[in-house]
Amino acid sequence: MTLEIIKPGLETSVQDWPGRYGFWNQGFPPSGPMDSWSFRLANLLVGNVVGAPALECQYIGPTLRFGAETVFAVTGADMLPTLDGAPVPLWQSVTAQPGQVLAMSFAKLGARAYLALAGGIDVEPWLGSRATFHKAGIGGVGGHALKPGQQVPLGVPAATAKAGLIVEEAARPVISTDRRWEIEVVAGPNDDWIDGEGHARFLSADWKLSGKSDRTGFRLDGPDWTFTEKALHKAPEHGSLPSNIIDQGYPLGAINLAGQTPIILVNDGPSMGGFINPYTVPQAAFWKLGQSKPGETYRFKAVSVAESQAMARSLAALCTDASILGSIV
Repeated sequence: MTLEIIKPGLETSVQDWPGRYGFWNQGFPPSGPMDSWSFRLANLLVGNVVGAPALECQYIGPTLRFGAETVFAVTGADMLPTLDGAPVPLWQSVTAQPGQVLAMSFAKLGARAYLALAGGIDVEPWLGSRATFHKAGIGGVGGHALKPGQQVPLGVPAATAKAGLIVEEAARPVISTDRRWEIEVVAGPNDDWIDGEGHARFLSADWKLSGKSDRTGFRLDGPDWTFTEKALHKAPEHGSLPSNIIDQGYPLGAINLAGQTPIILVNDGPSMGGFINPYTVPQAAFWKLGQSKPGETYRFKAVSVAESQAMARSLAALCTDASILGSIV
């Protein structure tokens, strides 16, 4: 039960959900899928638990050969997948026969596709997770993105794995077609370092996702920030820039203000540093980050902690077997 990697695509990697928790203080971030909504649904389609190891394919997908009969599903970005040249439908389970080739192209819509395989990917966990953290060379297959010629081992599929299951349309994320995204944010932990004008500007401006972005941080281009007296007149140990602060812990999703450049700290981001974080993107909005491409535009919307928690509960309710319809035949 293996997959042969013919073409690896662009940094295609093994991820699991929710990733590697409990080791950030030692320099190992959670990693895991950028779009956990699409990831979880892909696993449910093939009879896996929602967090089972699967492949995250970004921008350009891989070409793979199946070594045995395998039930698989592709969700998330549309990378125009084909099986031996025939189009593969997204958001439903399909059976591949031994020797068949799955080819995925560039992302026509969205940025990251997820390929789940019945039984999951059978690699050893590292610090409790199989998620690949490229920069430390841990997790996944050899600690790095897939390479040509590799054989990726698969686990034993569940008895319930079958072709013809489909995700109900209302349970799928809606990927932006106009290159614009509304991203929810919660104020804090350092919102009191930004003045009223700065907050208003941040929430009303268009912010463009920079090409200098990766799974560590999403760099944004936009207007300048303005600061409160607390940031402008502070003790010297905080640093020279208004956005400098004594080293502190960073939450996942923090909008880290490096000088005048906001950087959203995502799955492989640092755990601490000396910049303020005026806002934080909640977990349930991360799928939008994962499906956006450089050059696309963000407009931020302020929500409360309670609202962000409600978003997470709603998303969790969609990522269940109740969203998986039976045979489409």
